[in-house]
Order: sequence, then structure tokens, then C-alpha cells
Amino acid sequence: MVRSATIMTVIDGMLRPLLALLGLISLGLAILGIFLPVLPTTPLLLLSAALFLRSNRRLYDWLLNHPRLGPYIRNFMEYKAIPLKIKVLSVSMVWITLLYCAISVAEHWAFRLFFVLLAAAITAHILSYKTLK
Repeated sequence: MVRSATIMTVIDGMLRPLLALLGLISLGLAILGIFLPVLPTTPLLLLSAALFLRSNRRLYDWLLNHPRLGPYIRNFMEYKAIPLKIKVLSVSMVWITLLYCAISVAEHWAFRLFFVLLAAAITAHILSYKTLK
């Protein structure tokens, strides 16, 4: 019984840094998602918060209290809603970016169709959430 407790302590000691590292990677991708419309900012921030909660309470508290990133997480966790400004910006950036790719980058009609369908799917997903006033 003591041996299994020791093994669990070792596993827990190895898992926490890994979860913290994954949280930092997710946070970095979320920050990139602010500027790149294909990366979803809010889900990546929620993933970061969940990973930090299980690995490093200090990072979790920092993220939730961050003046720019914290409101994304708190609003979504509390209301399951996205502010109107963020919805409009997100949908606009998705369409601008993916239409550019469909028109200027893709050479085959199947890729063009893929970019348009991807934009439509992302838009539907964003609009499926309530709007936070």
C-alpha cells in the first residue's frame, strides 16, 4: 500500500509540470488566436485555465485575474456567452482570412470550397453561443 502511494506521488510530480507546460502552450496559441482567426482564442484560454488549475494554482489565479485575458474566461465560464464586439471581430476576421485564402492561395476548386465551408462552420460555431451584452 505504501509503495503504490509512493508511485502515485512520483507520477503526480511528473504530471504537474507536463500539465503546466501544456497550459503554457495552449495560452501561447490562444494569444496567437487573438490575431489569427483560425485559432479559437476562448476555447484555448479555457483549456489553459483547466490545465493550470490541475497543475499550478498560481498560474491559474494569474490567468483569471489578467486584465485582458481573464474576462474571456470568466464571461464564458459564468454566462456561456461571447461579447458582441468579439463575435463581430471574430466572424469578420475569419471571413476576411479564409476568403483571401480561397481566392488568392487555393488553386483547386476543392480547396476553395474547403476554405468557404470552414469559414461557414467557424461562423456557425461562434454564433451558436449567446451574446453577452
